[in-house]
Amino acid sequence: MEQEPAEDAEADPTGGTEMAYVYGDFNRTGTFLASVGSSPDYMLTIWDWKQEETLLRSKAFAQDVYKVMFSAENEEHLTTGGSGHIRFWKMALTLTGLKLQGALGRFGKTAVSDIIGFVELPDGKVVSGTEWGNLLLWEGGLIKVELCQVGHKPCHEGPVSQLVFDEGELYSVGKDGVIRMWNFEVVDTADPVDDTGLVEMEPMNELWLGKNVSLNFITKIHDHGQSFWFAQDTSGAIWKLDLTFSNMSHDPERMCTFHSGGIEAIGVSPFTCLMATTALDRSVRIYDFSSNSQLSVIKFKQGGTALAWAPAVVNPEGGLIAVGFEDGVVRIIEVYDPKLLPGHAGHANEIAEINLKQVFKPHGAAVTALAYKQKGNVFATGSKDKTVFFFVIEDEYKPIGFICVPGPVQALQWSPPSYDKSTVLILCENGFAVQVLAPLRRKQDKVTTYHIKNLPTQYFHFYSIKSQIKLKEEIARREKEKEEKEKARLEWINQQKELGLEVEETKEEEPEEEPLPSIYIPEEPSPILCGFYSAPGKFWLSLGGYDSGFLYHCEFSHGEKEDPEKRKDEPFEVIPMQDTDNNPIHQISFCTRMSLMFCGMQDGSLRAYPLSEKGLSVGALKDYWYLNVHDNDNGQIRGMCCSHDDRCLITCGGDGNIFTFDLMSEEELPKELKVRIPPPRRGLEKEKATEDITDPDAYTIEEYKQKKEHEQKMKEAEEKKNRKREKLSALRQDFVFLLQKNQELPKHMQLHREEFEMDRRIFEELDRQTLQRIHLVQKQLAWEHEKQFIGLQKLQAQFRDSLELTLTVHAIQSNHQISTYSLLTVSEKYAPDKKHVDSKWAVLKEKWTALKEAEQTEEEILREISPVHRGSVAFEKEAERLKTPEIRKPTTRYIESRRQKIKRLVEKYDALKAKIMKRRAEWHELYKSKPRHNHENSKDAEEIKEARENIGCYRLKSATNYTLTENERISTEKKMIQLAILEDLIHKAKVNMNKEIVSLRDLKVSTIDEIKSLVKEVKSIQANLDASEHLPIPPIPQLHPDEVPEKIVEYNSDVLLKFKEEQEAKAKLKEPLEGCPSSRAFRHVFLQTPSVEEGDPMAQAGDASAVVTEEQESFEMGKAEPTEMELEILKREKIKNLYLQETLIKKINTLVINFDAELCLLRHKKLKMDVQMKSADLRCITCCEELLILKKLEIHEDLLEEKICAFINKQENVHSKLKSCLAQMEDRKCEIVMLEEREKALYASFKASLGENNEFADVLTDILKKEIECVEKKEVGGEAGEQNENKEEDDEKPDLKADEENCGSVNIVFDDSVCPEGCSEDLFLNTIQLRQQRIGIEKALEEEKKVAANLKKEYNALAIKAKEIETSLDTTNRELEAFQWEKLHKLNELDVVVPLRLHQVQCLVDGEMPRDFSQTLVFTNQSLQYLQKRIVDLRNEKIMQREIHKKAKEQHKQLLQEKKEMEMEIQGLEERCNNLMMEKFGRLVDFEAVQVHSVNIPMEQMKVRIMEKEYEHFMELKEWEERIVLLQHQLTKLTRENTSKLHQLNKFCHEKHQLETELESLTTGQGGEFEGTRSADIKETAQLESRLMHVTREVTLLKEEISQGRVDEM
Repeated sequence: MEQEPAEDAEADPTGGTEMAYVYGDFNRTGTFLASVGSSPDYMLTIWDWKQEETLLRSKAFAQDVYKVMFSAENEEHLTTGGSGHIRFWKMALTLTGLKLQGALGRFGKTAVSDIIGFVELPDGKVVSGTEWGNLLLWEGGLIKVELCQVGHKPCHEGPVSQLVFDEGELYSVGKDGVIRMWNFEVVDTADPVDDTGLVEMEPMNELWLGKNVSLNFITKIHDHGQSFWFAQDTSGAIWKLDLTFSNMSHDPERMCTFHSGGIEAIGVSPFTCLMATTALDRSVRIYDFSSNSQLSVIKFKQGGTALAWAPAVVNPEGGLIAVGFEDGVVRIIEVYDPKLLPGHAGHANEIAEINLKQVFKPHGAAVTALAYKQKGNVFATGSKDKTVFFFVIEDEYKPIGFICVPGPVQALQWSPPSYDKSTVLILCENGFAVQVLAPLRRKQDKVTTYHIKNLPTQYFHFYSIKSQIKLKEEIARREKEKEEKEKARLEWINQQKELGLEVEETKEEEPEEEPLPSIYIPEEPSPILCGFYSAPGKFWLSLGGYDSGFLYHCEFSHGEKEDPEKRKDEPFEVIPMQDTDNNPIHQISFCTRMSLMFCGMQDGSLRAYPLSEKGLSVGALKDYWYLNVHDNDNGQIRGMCCSHDDRCLITCGGDGNIFTFDLMSEEELPKELKVRIPPPRRGLEKEKATEDITDPDAYTIEEYKQKKEHEQKMKEAEEKKNRKREKLSALRQDFVFLLQKNQELPKHMQLHREEFEMDRRIFEELDRQTLQRIHLVQKQLAWEHEKQFIGLQKLQAQFRDSLELTLTVHAIQSNHQISTYSLLTVSEKYAPDKKHVDSKWAVLKEKWTALKEAEQTEEEILREISPVHRGSVAFEKEAERLKTPEIRKPTTRYIESRRQKIKRLVEKYDALKAKIMKRRAEWHELYKSKPRHNHENSKDAEEIKEARENIGCYRLKSATNYTLTENERISTEKKMIQLAILEDLIHKAKVNMNKEIVSLRDLKVSTIDEIKSLVKEVKSIQANLDASEHLPIPPIPQLHPDEVPEKIVEYNSDVLLKFKEEQEAKAKLKEPLEGCPSSRAFRHVFLQTPSVEEGDPMAQAGDASAVVTEEQESFEMGKAEPTEMELEILKREKIKNLYLQETLIKKINTLVINFDAELCLLRHKKLKMDVQMKSADLRCITCCEELLILKKLEIHEDLLEEKICAFINKQENVHSKLKSCLAQMEDRKCEIVMLEEREKALYASFKASLGENNEFADVLTDILKKEIECVEKKEVGGEAGEQNENKEEDDEKPDLKADEENCGSVNIVFDDSVCPEGCSEDLFLNTIQLRQQRIGIEKALEEEKKVAANLKKEYNALAIKAKEIETSLDTTNRELEAFQWEKLHKLNELDVVVPLRLHQVQCLVDGEMPRDFSQTLVFTNQSLQYLQKRIVDLRNEKIMQREIHKKAKEQHKQLLQEKKEMEMEIQGLEERCNNLMMEKFGRLVDFEAVQVHSVNIPMEQMKVRIMEKEYEHFMELKEWEERIVLLQHQLTKLTRENTSKLHQLNKFCHEKHQLETELESLTTGQGGEFEGTRSADIKETAQLESRLMHVTREVTLLKEEISQGRVDEM
């Protein structure tokens, strides 16, 4: 347990790395701190930690960095080490300030190693460790020596984790648990003694801490004037060491032990303050958490993964613990007080001891969960192998059986006793929850497997609803925002109304909402982390991954029997847990006494939720206490439980820490708590130690059960086989006895063998069944047979096919023999390049160039011809388009005739053009074939080159002035190709010889076969001759074993069976199957046909009688006297047989002699070839030696060639840059010229605008030029920092200076912003505009000049650089030539064996052999003959060349004379042609142009088109005239109608007027009289008014028609 410091930290520097720090180190004075970060940045940072400031930063390396250290002597030096590297740093003062400069250490010949421990020595050298345990001494970034122990033993058996330099001594700390002290002076002054770089030395002292100790770090502590060391053991211990290495030194003391990694599980005693933990460090530890002390520890072969303390129902003493391990083993251990054992009181040192009570292996993978039933009679184990095993608890744990679940088991929980049914809740990692009833115990004698198949099971497959919850929350949030906005709007409206303001209650347009998130279901189900029962069939779950952040209330469904994998079960209640989306709950525990729920989080924190009486609900889990306990990154809480009295809460995590929390107040806590250790079981001291399972591959309970069942079945089957074999053996013995009885009988009473056989149909049926079984077995073993067959083929290809067996052919009558060559397959190491790419590419390139030129010529000709053809084709198409089936009128016929005429002109023009182009092409080909002035024949050039290279005496490679051409340079590749060709030739020659020897062997085989047939004929002939007349038969030659070596690798079933029996005998694996050989013998008796010699009396009797009959017949024939004819025939037969006998024997001897002669010839040929092969082998050796020399020199040669290539690339780049600079300079010059021309044009336009004798010319000129100085001022001001003045301000400033060039020293003051009086405003504005243009032009001109100057500087710099590169390239080429000569000199130093005979030595001294051959040369006969022949050839060639030269001179003179004559003739013809042209045309013309332009085809075509258009327009005009006449007739008609209507209108108007006057007179004069008839008048008046309106309407219509008619006329 750790206690937080009372004071705050002095400093809290931040920003040194992204994720985490790996190591930190202070300098000697403590002012600076160096830190190294982890992935991904690996940042090295130097801090002024008191000021919390970063001084320097740099990336340490691209891989893991383990350590950083300041130098003890020089604080500006640092060293970092890590994965495959070491780096030396120094803080250097540069021009830009203080920088970190790092130099990477180079391993050189030493293998690259991870550097964990290192230390810098006082003189600046660095000593580091390695992975293999040796020490490396570094100096200047390189390894000076590698230190090891005597005999090349490593300094440590494993990596060196730390090196310490203390008080002049060097200590090395290793992972092997050893600390060694080395002599510093020996290490510091060590020098390599050989090429290995190893230096042997012995340590001065060493300290070994023991087995299974892995030291990581040591540090020195001073206490009360004494110094000692603390060492950290990664196996889980802290050691106190005395490294004085004196007689008074103390032994190493283990201060404390602990788990070396994360704690996997924890359990608490049901009676006292004891707890047990287990981890992957293979230990189980017992602690007293009241005093925070460790009581006992026990270690096993595998790491622990689960732990459960047995409840009081199982063990009333409370000392029984079940522990699950990663290999599937469950161990039951018991904790007891050793002092309470009988006879051990006062002798035990430990407070508590652990005893292994029982071991069993229910699973094949790691055990992940253990659980005891509440009643204590059943024990369940869960594993990653997707099984749950149940045991019944008695005196021992006895298996009931196991069930399979859909996923790896995460947790197990039995239902509380209050439930009606006893069930177990199984939580799987892959989102499954399973509930099964407690199984009943079965009788194990009757079952063949422990698999329980019919156990009632309920499944729950979690289906993610988090996305739906988030969607509902989003919808609710948006609705709430809308309501709040609406409420705020209504409140604002009410406020405005209260103020008396009118407000339009119009709804605002709602902005477009973002689309709602889609429903997301993770592809892989989220893992279940923990859970617990809430009610029968209901449970709570906490999940990780995407579905974290909630507690899910789930329920098992009833009556569904579908596939669990296809289920999609959703929880019916959800409780959101605050801040757990990325920090899920891993452990949940309850404290019943205080109604608290404790949650262990992934980040190592602990939460406590107070619970109400209702239990878990949404409102009850809002408030909680929070405490950061374990490590945030690696401290996931893996175990959490309350003590037996709910007084304490205990947690363990992945960081290896255990924390205990008091849940009571200080007043409620008891003052003293004393732990009670459970007493031992009765009789424990007398029990034997339980045998542990140490093999990780041991059988599980189910596997052992299945193996036992299999062995039982095999035993029963073997017993049945033995009974059958005994019965068959008895029958076989009876049958043999009957056969013996039959043999003892007289021959005439003996039964024939066939009478002993049973019905043949029985054997046929047996054979058929056997064949069926064989066929079935072949099908079953087809895959295995194919596998073994392929394996055999691979073995043969690997070991046999690569070899060619040595064959030896022996002569028949002599001891001569001939053997084949032993050959291996040709190595592909020196595969020759069979294609000379360069030469072929050159030929192809020449052909390609010629082809391109021909194609370009054809394209030019076609390009010139194509426009005419295109025009003619277009014209023809148009002519066809205009053709119509109508009857052609005279105009159209005339147009058609013109078109035909143009067509004929086009054809004539095309023919003329084609003739011209053909002539031009002929001239082109003629000029192309004309050789250039500097043309050289390639053949002549090659011969001249060869002559220059070979001129003079015969060049020797050993000469000092010998120079190599590019093709003659020898490289590794060329030598490898040469060696490969040589090996190929040797191999081919040997293969051909081997073929001849094999054919000779085949000849011998055929000869032996023929001799055998001849011997057989001789024997048949000698059977008819007397014995005295028999000639000796030559022996039949036999093949020797070495003549047929291929039979060695041949095999059959008998050979394989024999080999199998030998292997079985060697392995001593004998199976007592005595009946098998007898059964094979029994089968052999019935199926094999008996021989005549073996026991078939009837056959023997038949043969004997046949022999007797033949003898009697021959005897009777011998008794009869032959006649003379018969004697003559016998005599002739005898002579014939004697001749045949002699002939056949001679033939046999001839065959033997011929074969021996063939063998001797081939042997002589092979002996000659052996000499050649020896020479070839010597040549191969020489080539190999040359190849070794070339490989040694290859690196330097490659460096020179790479250097040359680099210079060539640089040269090409510089030349390209020079070309681009030149192009840019030309562009700039063109731009400058253009700008100057624009400026001149501007001044010219200004003068033109002024005109002559303009009185304001000087003023306007000053205005035009005045701004030049102003612009200069502006630029100067810009350089001084006044860049913000704009042009308008510059224009407003008066400039009192005039242009000195034009005005001299006269200063005129004027305002250029105001037009002078009397001057034209347009002219003044034009001058201002021209001034602005001039300023722009001058600016652009100045910029272009600056760019041109910069380009000039750049060009000069590039030219200098090009010269430097060319000089370097020449120097490197000279170095390469010198190196080539040196390489040739080293190759010439090799000794080459050249076997010579005496007649080949021609350099005799006074007719005797010279004693010294050092000044002699070796030539081949071909070379000598070639040199002699070459002398004669050169003499003849010299004479021939002189004659050719003489003829060529004469021909040259003749050609010059003909050339002059032709030139004079051409000149005369040209003058005549010119005179004719002047007479005819009055000037010189181009006839080709005249011919081309004699007919203007486009103009003729346009004329035809104009005629067509005129004709079309004429026809259209005629149609319009006819239409106009028709419309005029219509207009006349309408005018007449309108006129009549006008007359009628006029008449109506007169009538109306008359009626009105009458009406007025009637109303005024006689109103009273007609008062009675008023109604009649009113009616009449209405009629008249209606009639008047009708007339008015008609008048209006007539007016409209008249106006419309006028419009039509227009």
